[in-house]
Amino acid sequence: MALIWSFLSHLLLLGLLSFLHPFTTTVGSIRVGTVIRKPSPELPIFREAPSFRNGDGCGSQESDIIHVAMTLDVNYLRGTMAAVLSMLQHSTCPENLSFHFLFVHYEPELFSSINSTFPFLNFKIYRFDSKRVQGKISRSIRQALDQPLNYARIYLADIIPTHVRRVIYLDSDIIVVDDVAKLWDVDMEDKVVAAPEYCHANFSQYFTETFWSDPEMAKTFEGRIPCYFNTGVMVVDVDKWRKGEYTQKVEEWMAVQKQKRIYQLGSLPPFLLVFAGNIKAVDHRWNQHGLGGDNFEGKCRSLHPGPISLLHWSGKGKPWLRLDSRKPCIVDHLWAPYDLYRSSRHYLEE
Repeated sequence: MALIWSFLSHLLLLGLLSFLHPFTTTVGSIRVGTVIRKPSPELPIFREAPSFRNGDGCGSQESDIIHVAMTLDVNYLRGTMAAVLSMLQHSTCPENLSFHFLFVHYEPELFSSINSTFPFLNFKIYRFDSKRVQGKISRSIRQALDQPLNYARIYLADIIPTHVRRVIYLDSDIIVVDDVAKLWDVDMEDKVVAAPEYCHANFSQYFTETFWSDPEMAKTFEGRIPCYFNTGVMVVDVDKWRKGEYTQKVEEWMAVQKQKRIYQLGSLPPFLLVFAGNIKAVDHRWNQHGLGGDNFEGKCRSLHPGPISLLHWSGKGKPWLRLDSRKPCIVDHLWAPYDLYRSSRHYLEE
């Protein structure tokens, strides 16, 4: 009985306080440092990251800037935040990192979230017009691969400023555990794209029998030895991309796909058709990919042997989802230290 009376008294006190000091203006917003923003039911809330400063010997010229491009989406925002933190944390010159974020749907909270989480981050945001791929996307084996933003990397050279001549493109489900400047400094050797390539993979599986049985299309790779590479980690010479009109070349294969169904995946195969066998190969340490399992079940996978500079949860399984479900894979615990997500439970504890 005493417990019930205590509970009722507590409710009465809350009611009196709400009458004297209405909660309507404070419950709808959360203060993060000096920034106040209204939480979205879909948007995660993040704690502020530490500030990172340049070490000795870091230049301050335009030529010292490292440009990194990523997409920005509510469903992958938690991954993007972790990826950015990992790059800043392991960079010798973190203030020289310049981020270029591409988005489809305008959501002001996305941008205020970046500002409040990384107050000192050097970044710009760009809208990717989804109409550019309207009618060009073919259904793939996984719905997430069919989203317009997944194709934004094809149009990157048309979106970012013309003075940017090289950019690192990264998916949102990665963690960098090395200085990203090492990837940036790769000698492109006059190639348009640099990425780790995997010549032991079964390359033929990325295209259908319709493709391989067509005499003309089968000649696509004549004069080159095509190898699989993952488009979630690339260094792109955007100057050469523009001059070579590679956006149009990729789009041409997307148009063929609409007519003949020559592949099953999303934006990867047209990249392979244009570039496979003609890229600058980068050390495998820069894309420990496949940690998200396959595209159907997302089962756990172990790390490949060898040194690691970048971990990539390509595949269906994402580390933040598996951790939240309390069914994480062992490799997901390598992602967890970079997670800036702050749940409502954490706010109550504070």
